[in-house]
Amino acid sequence: MVGGRRCGAHTMKTLTRSSLLARIVPSGRTAVIGAPFLWLTLFFALPFLLVFKISFADLKLGIPPYTNLVSMKDGVMHFALQFSHYLFLLQDDLYIATYISSLKMAAVSTFFCLLIGYPVAYYIARAEPSRRNVLMMGVMLPFWTSFLIRVYAWIGILKDDGLLNHTLIALGLLHTPMRLYHTDIGVYIGMVYSYLPFMVMPLYAHLVKMDLTLLEAAYDLGAKPWTAFTRITLPLSKNGIIAGSLLVFIPAVGEYVIPELLGGADTLMIGRVMWDEFFNNMDWPMASAVTVAMVVLLLVPMAVFQYYQVKELEASK
Repeated sequence: MVGGRRCGAHTMKTLTRSSLLARIVPSGRTAVIGAPFLWLTLFFALPFLLVFKISFADLKLGIPPYTNLVSMKDGVMHFALQFSHYLFLLQDDLYIATYISSLKMAAVSTFFCLLIGYPVAYYIARAEPSRRNVLMMGVMLPFWTSFLIRVYAWIGILKDDGLLNHTLIALGLLHTPMRLYHTDIGVYIGMVYSYLPFMVMPLYAHLVKMDLTLLEAAYDLGAKPWTAFTRITLPLSKNGIIAGSLLVFIPAVGEYVIPELLGGADTLMIGRVMWDEFFNNMDWPMASAVTVAMVVLLLVPMAVFQYYQVKELEASK
């Protein structure tokens, strides 16, 4: 009887320890979901909050080159929030023009990436299964080389005495060199080349999973190829188009390297403005305000779009 009691007490103690351990140690599902959130918190949310805090500070000479938001004086805690940087962004024509120019260049680059990337993704998705991996390897192959080196290579191609002009003149298509280097056209070429794989990959992922029997049924009912494409293929690949467009548009807005190397002095991009404010002018509060405004400019429309996407999905159920 005593032995039974001891055995029961031991079992209860073991169960208590197991339940306590289960509460402390997260389950596999929680760990899988929590790991990306932890990563985003450490490397996105916290740095952004730091930049957000600096945007309300004031410029000062010293290290760090900005004032504290909270200070103690005569036993009284003082809060000093500077909104002048955000007001200046709304009033200064140069910053407004820079934001508009960045959005325009990102939108045009996204459009051309979609225009070129959709046929490429469609061709790969409809190729023989044995060839798809090889073709996708060709799309991802540029990532094996440094991004900076690839952009530098375009300087040698686009310069007035570069490879492209030499080839066109040798073929008799041009008599004088075409001005591409240090122009907006050169920036567009560099951005479309650099971000094209980000458009092709999500499009391919959606197109390769499409049910081809739907196209066969459309052809049996007398639909022309263009009609079948616009009525079936294009709508079914809508999510891939959206995902690819976002993957291109968002980094393109804040791009710095390509406009700096391929663009001219009058190429207005918000990435160049942030660099100048941070490292040339050493005006960290102003640069932080520019950064926060850019993030809000991108995240708010995305959040609204996601909200309506969820509503649409719930309504379809």
